[in-house]
Amino acid sequence: MLFIYNLILHIVYFFIKIIALFNAKLKLFVDGRKETFHALESIKTNDKVFWIHAASLGEFEQARPIIEQLKSLYSDYKIVVTFFSPSGYEIRKNYNLADVVCYLPFDTSKNVKRFIKQVHPDLAIIVKYEFWPNLLNELRKTKTTTILVSGIFRKDQLFFKSYGKWMRNFLSAFNHFFVQNTSSKELLHQVNFNNVTVSGDTRFDRVHKILNQNNTIDFIEDFKNNTYTVIAGSTWKEDEDLLVNYINEVATDEEKFIIAPHKINSESIESLRKSILKKTILYSERNNVNLKDYQVFIIDTIGLLTKIYAYANAAYVGGGLATGLHNILEPATFGVPVIFGGNKYQKFNEAIELLELGGSKTITNQKELNSILANLKKDITLRIAMGERCKNYISTNIGSTPTILEYIKEQIQ
Repeated sequence: MLFIYNLILHIVYFFIKIIALFNAKLKLFVDGRKETFHALESIKTNDKVFWIHAASLGEFEQARPIIEQLKSLYSDYKIVVTFFSPSGYEIRKNYNLADVVCYLPFDTSKNVKRFIKQVHPDLAIIVKYEFWPNLLNELRKTKTTTILVSGIFRKDQLFFKSYGKWMRNFLSAFNHFFVQNTSSKELLHQVNFNNVTVSGDTRFDRVHKILNQNNTIDFIEDFKNNTYTVIAGSTWKEDEDLLVNYINEVATDEEKFIIAPHKINSESIESLRKSILKKTILYSERNNVNLKDYQVFIIDTIGLLTKIYAYANAAYVGGGLATGLHNILEPATFGVPVIFGGNKYQKFNEAIELLELGGSKTITNQKELNSILANLKKDITLRIAMGERCKNYISTNIGSTPTILEYIKEQIQ
């Protein structure tokens, strides 16, 4: 099966390189990997190295509290962070706590052998669900201490199928699994992996820490002007179409909106602005204007959303109607009721649990969005109750990072 996998892999990568000639994101995916081994030249043979791999930005946020602790506790180690996706790498390529940030090479046997030899990690940390057969095979062969953090397993994954033994065997590369829930632990037990700890999701530690930082943004305060404000973060066009309809047709003058789109290229930002009939301002235009006179504020930059959520009376988190739900824990930590789109959120444990607790609502169409936004606007009791459930949910789920750090300390002594 590994032979077939490798054959398919080479065919797929051949077509990816062709399509990349016409697709900007795939071009980043291909061209970025050309720089990987050059970037790793700063890692010397006598360096002690922690290697952390995250698929994209969400997984990086799960790794971040661990990286911060490793940097603080083991300053004599170098830290290498790799990404699979351009959407993670392009935003965090200058992350200051890492010595090297680069793309993970495509999963060919030749690539991963060269990568592991060049990085020679004392500890490999893989976040959530990046299971590349050749990579895991090489980690196993080199007897590299490897752990999975914030892992989550589902019974429909190949590991747990009768024909998935070939893939299941690669899980033996992991010295320990730190998983988010008991169902993941039980699934691993069923296939005879008992080196499992239910430690939860490290993102809770990350977002809870946000409360201790200075979240003041003067220009957001000026815009909000003590007015009820909905903050829509990481929105895709599918989300924006519904939000804009609500703003244009339902919203009153007593409610304001801050929209932080996932994509911030000039064309999509201008298209969004033109679709809104209410008075709208962009972040890039904020200077020398009276922001309180505007009803809609579009954030056409990155890096501010986490702090902006501190000003929300209600939050809408995007992606659920498009490719996948973005981080709902960031607004939740501020005690803000959370709305998100879509009905395919089963891969997101926090979405399931917050819905069950009543801290969030999910919508699939315009009518549902209009209803929940109108209810949250007029019913302060509902807002407070949902917000408290969100805040309590965060505070009761912190503590994953210390559990993982204790294991790491034992491994590298």
